[in-house]
Amino acid sequence: MEGVPVKDYSTEADARIVIDDLLRQAGWDPADKSQVLTEVSIRDTSWVISEPAVSYGYEPIRKTRDGDEIPTGKADYVLLDRRGRPLAIVEAKRSAIEPYTAKQQALPYAKKIGSPFIFLTNGELIYFWDYGNDDARIVNSFFSRRDLERLVEMRSTRKPLATIEIPEYYLRQGETRQVRPYQRAAMQALDHAVELGKRRFLIELPTGTGKTDLVAIYIKRLIQSGRAERILFLVDREQLAKQALEAIQDILNQHSSYWLRPGMVRQEQQITVCLLQTMISRYTEFTSGYFDVVIADECHRSIYGSWQTALTHFDALHIGLTATPSAYIERNTFQFYQCRDGQPDFAFPILQAFQEGYLCPYKFATGITQILAEGAEVDDETYDPAEFERKWTNEDTNRKMMEEFDRLAWENFKELAPGQKTGPGKTIVFAITKHHAARLAHYLNELHPELKGQYAEVITSDVANADDLIRKFKREEYPQVAVSVGMLDTGFDCREVLHLVMCRRVRSPILYQQMRGRGTRTADHIQKQKFVIYDFFGNHDYFNDSDTDIFTGIGRGHAPGGERKPPKPPGDLVELGLEDEWLHAVTYVEVGPEGERVDKRDYVTNWETSVQSAVKDDPIIQKVRRGELLTEEEEKALADRLNRPEMYFNEENLRRAYRQPGGNLIDFIKAALGSLKIKPREEELTENFQAWLVAKSITPQQAQYLSLLKNRGIARGRIELEDLFQPPLSILNAAELGVELFGERGLKEIIQDLNDSVFMKKVA
Repeated sequence: MEGVPVKDYSTEADARIVIDDLLRQAGWDPADKSQVLTEVSIRDTSWVISEPAVSYGYEPIRKTRDGDEIPTGKADYVLLDRRGRPLAIVEAKRSAIEPYTAKQQALPYAKKIGSPFIFLTNGELIYFWDYGNDDARIVNSFFSRRDLERLVEMRSTRKPLATIEIPEYYLRQGETRQVRPYQRAAMQALDHAVELGKRRFLIELPTGTGKTDLVAIYIKRLIQSGRAERILFLVDREQLAKQALEAIQDILNQHSSYWLRPGMVRQEQQITVCLLQTMISRYTEFTSGYFDVVIADECHRSIYGSWQTALTHFDALHIGLTATPSAYIERNTFQFYQCRDGQPDFAFPILQAFQEGYLCPYKFATGITQILAEGAEVDDETYDPAEFERKWTNEDTNRKMMEEFDRLAWENFKELAPGQKTGPGKTIVFAITKHHAARLAHYLNELHPELKGQYAEVITSDVANADDLIRKFKREEYPQVAVSVGMLDTGFDCREVLHLVMCRRVRSPILYQQMRGRGTRTADHIQKQKFVIYDFFGNHDYFNDSDTDIFTGIGRGHAPGGERKPPKPPGDLVELGLEDEWLHAVTYVEVGPEGERVDKRDYVTNWETSVQSAVKDDPIIQKVRRGELLTEEEEKALADRLNRPEMYFNEENLRRAYRQPGGNLIDFIKAALGSLKIKPREEELTENFQAWLVAKSITPQQAQYLSLLKNRGIARGRIELEDLFQPPLSILNAAELGVELFGERGLKEIIQDLNDSVFMKKVA
């Protein structure tokens, strides 16, 4: 939590200084008696407006629910609503005391004054206790007055989910769609878990089976049942953000929604769509109670070290969506969503989706040229794409690939989709580099001169009108072919796609299935029967994938028929839709439609020079320098202006140049101006630790113990088992206590996890 000092506050008075500051961060003014009362004598209840206790859904003030004696003593803080009624009491303890132990002391106070909520804190750990519904749990910040008032209101209007009907049909993109049986089953499973009090939920659905639609329908039910008012939808790619917003505005059109962009002013709307990369730098603007539901799309990519702070900050119902098979999901994802390893709360297997006709089947084009001959493998995954392109493709092979694809596609498109009027049907070509993409599009357009360059279009982040081109590709007759690098391989939704052309090597089983998934959506309006994969680099042979024996991401790989353990994701790299080789091994950035290569250092220098010279005359960059937030129009105008020809300054290129997968445009502008506030390492590690702790399902005693270890880790950079046997930890009997709390093996595992997740090397 931002602002939490690492210093060990040893007295309750010291802890109060920190607690006052934490209350201010959540919007409370400890000096304003209409908001916060301190040292309130519980004997004296003359100040309490007594009528509201019943409306809160709790027992009348003068009685305690379980016959507790009326306490004597004082409540450290009482937080009041706008009408002066008690909302929450805060029980403060000095830092050496585990605040959870104060539960029974605080409960009679809360009951006596009719306060529905309790916070227990020692300035370092904060517990939130909705004692009428749940046990106390660790949260990242205090809740604001608005958060608590909203919870009270929702408690009074809540209906059982069973009384809210799951619809048979819904309207989407102007057409009526039927809710599919597995979507209904997923919602019923969610209902069951929510009613049982489970607060985190993991859904595994293959690409193309309607995850976004499902979750939008479910959000509607949560709002109708009085369980949610504010929702956060986190994604990790711009294309996914656009598609999520489209689905939300279709299905939840009675509820306000918007896309929170990096430099934009936050809006008070019901549904917020946001990139994970943006939320990482902005989550401290929100209290932990701000959202009631947090949905993380492709959630297996967001439960890593520092990335998870954006998720765990919010004390909400968390719904994780993933198309990645269980075997390839890191254990942390299952732990965060409170599932057993390898067992999501709901899964719909891809084979079943094909068998039941919810996904369109595929076949591989036969007799096409294999560019990579046997024995011409590049050993490992990290390679220089430009070097790879130079070595394995040239003008002849590029022209040959496009000629072979085009001839076969025109021959078979009517067979694939009898209702497809224009040939050869919508096509995605996956290229190696931007330069490669430009060459392939050029050869395709040469094959159809009558269309004057409209047959195939390059769609990358450096095309000024990429959004317009994507819209045209989806909704208009031309372009028929989209050629791309990294932009359309995941999260791109176009049901009419009949051809996928793999002109690059793929060795990630997750990415391979994501790319294949671009064609699996059904499209009855063109009578789509099948789609074809033109695999010029033999990727399907590597994964043993065929139309009769579908590769599902588990148990198979390069050795035909052989068992293969899924590779473990690398500990210090995060796959956030960016290819790791671009971030680390490669020294250049590809810019512009032709993919010109610019050294990363030169690109950064040019960027910093451009921003510094533009700041004199550019009022929007001046606002960024002053730390002011932008309007939606200003943010868009700035992004468009920077992504102009010559240098093509955009987020994707800047992330690669700075080797920062989580960076956003505003951060990069601040870096160029020298005004980016770098968090002190102690503060960053404290935040990472807090996020890691919130994600764990552990006892209060274990949480308090780990807080002791954290300070040692911050001081030393990591924690070694030997540290437990040396002062200062040995004085606290840390080794024996740790074994008692976790067991010998469990203690080693939790220390290893703490080192990997909190004290790990910062992502480059």
